[in-house]
Amino acid sequence: MNWRRPTLSLSFAVLLLSVSGTASAHVRYVVDSAADVKDALGFLLDVVADPFNAALLGGGALAVVAALVAYLRFRPAERDFDVLRETLRGYVDLVPWMLRLSIGLPLVGAGFAGYFFSPIVHAEARVLQVGIGFLLLFGLATRVVALVGLLVYVSGLLAAPALVLASEYVGGFLALVLLGGGRPSADQMLQRVADAEGTLYGRLDPVHGAASWLNARTEPYDDYAPTLVRLALGFNFFYLGFTQKLFAPGPALAVVEKYDLTAVVPVDPGLWVVGAGLTEMAVGFALFVGLFTRATAATAFTMLTLTLFGLADDPVLAHVTLFGMVSMLFITGPGPLAVDDWLRERASVDTPRSETDGETYSGRTTN
Repeated sequence: MNWRRPTLSLSFAVLLLSVSGTASAHVRYVVDSAADVKDALGFLLDVVADPFNAALLGGGALAVVAALVAYLRFRPAERDFDVLRETLRGYVDLVPWMLRLSIGLPLVGAGFAGYFFSPIVHAEARVLQVGIGFLLLFGLATRVVALVGLLVYVSGLLAAPALVLASEYVGGFLALVLLGGGRPSADQMLQRVADAEGTLYGRLDPVHGAASWLNARTEPYDDYAPTLVRLALGFNFFYLGFTQKLFAPGPALAVVEKYDLTAVVPVDPGLWVVGAGLTEMAVGFALFVGLFTRATAATAFTMLTLTLFGLADDPVLAHVTLFGMVSMLFITGPGPLAVDDWLRERASVDTPRSETDGETYSGRTTN
């Protein structure tokens, strides 16, 4: 091995980790079938046994860890991040609307396209999915519709376990059950009219009273909406990285060959698959535990974007929910029960924090 090899290893490691999202799509969405590798563990060991591959993977991991440790130690541009967090806090009342769009649009598209939540599960459920999707887009009876959507998804999952590929819907539906329609929504408009004194609608409509009751029951748990989204996304990314890359590398290798991804980064196809799988699993783990949540959400958004540009026939609608949910986490932060909370507490002991640095989230609006 000549002297250039280690230098190239570190350079390629950073590059590979930054673009490995291109191979991190739902691979079964873009390849009909592919002969799987019989011995997945043997495949993984063969890839990492190559010194060059090991240097790339190890160098990339070390670079990421070093960057995180350096940030925690020196905290550069801390004032910039405080301002960013304060700015994002001004968007939280729009989070329910963002969630409704990111779930409603894919459901309408799925209904008209003839698949059930995920493009690999085909079912004649056009009216059901389009109905749920449009009601979410309008923001009409949002909590009830989200609960119905969750029950429909779970029922479908029991009949077709492959729907676990679309498990992000669970977090999205549960978050909408907590938050309601937000604004702008039909729920908010009708509630305002119903609550106003002397309105005919307020005297005739029996629904707004039940809506107010449900609103009061869910309000104490608003802060957990980002937590639910984070857990669902973390599971989804980790599951996809493990099951569609490391555990079953055959279809992922077919994706690398189909789109000539080795021309983008000239490395072994096996390294493409392993690198993409490990990156996706790392992103999933970080989201699940709430570690550097906003940065991880931005990384996930970049991976999804590269996927859409890199895989020309990847179904865009199937990823809209993921786009919307990672965007939500970028705005809200991790919510309760996150490692970020512990890191923030540790930082507050060493350095007094500004009053604008809190991460408490509430997407509640007066409906």
